[in-house]
Amino acid sequence: MSTNALAPTRRIALGLEYDGAAFRGWQSQPGGVGVQDALESALSTIGDGKIQVSCAGRTDAGVHATVQVIHFDTAAKRPDTAWVRGVNALLPDGVAVRWARVVPGDFHARFSAWGRHYRYLLINRPVRPALARGRAGWYHGPLDAEVMDQACAYLLGKHDFTAFRASECQAKSPIKILRQARVQRHGDWLIFDFWASAFLHHMVRNLVGSLVYVGNGKHPPAWIGEVLAARDRSLAAPTFAAAGLYLVGVDYEDRWGLPPTVAGELPDLFPGVCL
Repeated sequence: MSTNALAPTRRIALGLEYDGAAFRGWQSQPGGVGVQDALESALSTIGDGKIQVSCAGRTDAGVHATVQVIHFDTAAKRPDTAWVRGVNALLPDGVAVRWARVVPGDFHARFSAWGRHYRYLLINRPVRPALARGRAGWYHGPLDAEVMDQACAYLLGKHDFTAFRASECQAKSPIKILRQARVQRHGDWLIFDFWASAFLHHMVRNLVGSLVYVGNGKHPPAWIGEVLAARDRSLAAPTFAAAGLYLVGVDYEDRWGLPPTVAGELPDLFPGVCL
């Protein structure tokens, strides 16, 4: 029997980033192709025993994260550097641990979080991107960012987001509090920012798709509010591509003692483009 099995456990929180194009989403998958599979395998090796993790928010296939937070329990006594550099040495190139902290036993990466931040990067130009392939969405026709930003006002507050919810969503309630919805243009780039208590399955990608319908003139800004009020998924636009979506932050109370868990600007994703 491993001596770890007899030792008291500690709860460890990790902050990590990953390129979603390299995985079939966060959640463990048959064949071990989820981010969770890669992380648990590396942690179990460093911890000399099976380790299972819980995350702040499960991301779909093709969706990226600059700030994902997880926690796990282990009896292994390791320095923080082992949970960072040691684990990174065993992870595939598309995922990396950025920091590790010992946290109180009642901390939970998901249930202790009171907000999540998502950003969608969309290239808006006639020709498809090459360098940003898999890292940004693309729309070929002209889009009016100001009108799209106006439409965002109809989404703010506490609402039933059934109209922007995937049919396979397992959330107990479609009611969420959206604290921020914003669209900004930077040259050929459109930057969508969303901040909510939590998000439904495909919610951000469905919101982006409908905002594009406003931006291309298919519908006026008020249409977003009408779709929201109707609570009918069939009235909204199709789900937009996963490639441009990033989990960029998770909100926690200061008492947990975590490093910053909300990203600022993202200047390093694409050289020469300040996002």
